[in-house]
Amino acid sequence: MEAAMEKTRALFKRPFTVIRSFSTSVPSSTAATSVAKKFKCRMKKNLFEVAQFLPNWGIGYQMAKNHWTGVSYQITKINLYKDGRHGKAWGVVYKNGIPSADAPKKISGVHKRCWRYIPAETKKTIENRPESQQVQVV
Repeated sequence: MEAAMEKTRALFKRPFTVIRSFSTSVPSSTAATSVAKKFKCRMKKNLFEVAQFLPNWGIGYQMAKNHWTGVSYQITKINLYKDGRHGKAWGVVYKNGIPSADAPKKISGVHKRCWRYIPAETKKTIENRPESQQVQVV
């Protein structure tokens, strides 16, 4: 009986990580797929997380949501909260590269994680299209 007690004590003296490693062994193919899934699924950014890397917090630059086609905002004003990832933003709406309003408007959905920066080259290519391909706004 004392021999059984000694074996039990010796078992508890070992670190639990060693015991846990034996019980939760995962095949290497499953571990590789879980690592690949982590890298595939990158966190998208809200408007302020995109704007923080642009000069002057993105004022004067165009941004749009990922699922929008032909619609973007040129940022005119940003009010940030202390953490730098939340706040309010205003901008001029652009549809197909043409401003659709003169006055800035408050941008809705700035905290949603689907924003992207639209480079200036894209705007130039839209403006430099031939007259036959330009879209007229009525």
